[in-house]
Amino acid sequence: MGEPWQPQPQQRLPELGNASEPSAWPPAAGPGTGTAAPGGPEGPEGAGGAVSPWDIALCATGTAVAGENALVLAVLFYTPSLRAPMFLLIGSLALADLLAGLGLVANFAVRYLLRPPSEAAELGAAGMLLAAFSASVCSSLAITVDRYLSLYNALTYHSERTLGFTCAMVLLMWVLCLGVGLLPILGWNCLRDQSSCSILRPVTKDNAAVLAVTFLLLFALMMQLYLQICKIAFRHAQQIAVQHQFIATAQATSTRKGLSTLSLILGTFALCWIPFAIYSLVADSSYPVVYTYSLALPATCNSLINPIIYAFRNPDIQKSLWLACCGCIPSTFSSRPRTSSDV
Repeated sequence: MGEPWQPQPQQRLPELGNASEPSAWPPAAGPGTGTAAPGGPEGPEGAGGAVSPWDIALCATGTAVAGENALVLAVLFYTPSLRAPMFLLIGSLALADLLAGLGLVANFAVRYLLRPPSEAAELGAAGMLLAAFSASVCSSLAITVDRYLSLYNALTYHSERTLGFTCAMVLLMWVLCLGVGLLPILGWNCLRDQSSCSILRPVTKDNAAVLAVTFLLLFALMMQLYLQICKIAFRHAQQIAVQHQFIATAQATSTRKGLSTLSLILGTFALCWIPFAIYSLVADSSYPVVYTYSLALPATCNSLINPIIYAFRNPDIQKSLWLACCGCIPSTFSSRPRTSSDV
């Protein structure tokens, strides 16, 4: 006779809800842990749990970034004298950082406020962040190139770098960055294969690696250009000191100030972005998300620092801000015109 019949253990069907819930970049942490919540990286908010403090910090940073860069754009737009190619590049950087801040706020809204979850909204928020931060990095590089050319081709710079030429280059740059932002929407995402996700869900590991390598190459190019700027500035300082001994001390002071500015630009850019870029190369979605948050937050803060470095230190923009805020200009305000060769 056969074996006596025994009841078979019931098998649980795999849960399908997590695949469709929004988990835009970066994934939220599970309650009380440093890793992603079980069953998917979307964390406790999908079940109505507490909001992650990291997401609150990113949303607050995005709000501050958007407000600060909106002020820069308003000053550039309403001041007719700020129409030189240099200010167009500063405006491009401010617009990119403004969109980055709005993207962080939109990402927070998609994750916590949008019900039912929308895959299209998640991909749209991720694409907006990719396009905005790509444009921010490229605009910083464009400002570096502009400053280098203004020194290297000092005699022909103003005739060659017209406003129309600069507009065309900025437009081309934005088209490329918008193309990067469209990649997740066009299918380059990991929503159908969670094992291929990077730390920037829904970006795949391969795409994140390509973006990180590209960023490191752009940073290396920026550093090389600023080194060339330093060499040209030192050579000019020596020539002026030989011809006019009486202003050698003032020229040396100006050179030291320029070097400190270059150190500030490269230092803040490297500290904000390099750790996050390297981590994107070596990590994936299985790593504790607290590491992703702790590196992503400084990277977003770079968009908070950019207006201070590139815009608010500019005397022409400072003058416009004084006139807009109090209708006057301080008597101690320097009236020396600032060119794109100033760093």
